[in-house]
Amino acid sequence: MPVRWQGTQKSNPTEVGKDLFGDNYIQNFKNNSVHTDFVGQTSDAATGVASIIVNDAGENAIVIVAGANMLLTIEELQNALPAVIHAKVLVCQLEISPQMSLQALRMAQENKVKTIFNPAPAIPHLDAGFYRASDVFCCNESEAELLTGSSVANVEEAHLVCQELLKRGCGSVIITLGQEGCVVLKAQDSIPKHVPATAVRAVDTTGAGDSFIGALAFYMAHYPTMPLEEMARRANQVAVVSVQAVGTQMSYPSRKDLPAELF
Repeated sequence: MPVRWQGTQKSNPTEVGKDLFGDNYIQNFKNNSVHTDFVGQTSDAATGVASIIVNDAGENAIVIVAGANMLLTIEELQNALPAVIHAKVLVCQLEISPQMSLQALRMAQENKVKTIFNPAPAIPHLDAGFYRASDVFCCNESEAELLTGSSVANVEEAHLVCQELLKRGCGSVIITLGQEGCVVLKAQDSIPKHVPATAVRAVDTTGAGDSFIGALAFYMAHYPTMPLEEMARRANQVAVVSVQAVGTQMSYPSRKDLPAELF
């Protein structure tokens, strides 16, 4: 989901094809109580898909084939402005055109809506505006390496790269590190903080980053005064649950499957 409203029941501005994948995509939204007011279907392209391969260690490789999702227009985005204004948090990725994601982030900030940007799928020459439009810039190790040209092989290197990304204008930076948890750096802090994750045997890591970001958006929307490090700690726990099940969306836990202490 390239653009997601968290904190309201509004839908995601995006495009899907007039095909079985598109029909199923919209129905899945409805089944999960997500409004589809701004999801359009087009005959000009097929629904975008992702092919996922998972090895015996639970690690994944993903090949994304873009389609109708790249056809979202500025007019369609503007039509969603009422939803943006009344949202608490806006999450954007790069699975729609970068120009549309950047415009959505700017629309949100102009209306005092908190923004989370996840530069995935990563591109090496990211518009500098994305950093300035991100209240929280959240990426994984490989995305951070591509954006900065620096290695992120351990927590110490992640600290340095967090500082580099923060200098580009982000409000805060989070680099997720898989089983090592994540590193968090806020603009008002000088030293990044490592937030470890519980060690578990991963069955399938596909979608772990999305589960982390979805949980982070939830906490930002519902617990806005909670320290970012605590939000990240709880989001780590949600992601840890997701990697212990096969699949992507089907691996995401419901509230009833999570400890009450997370709420």
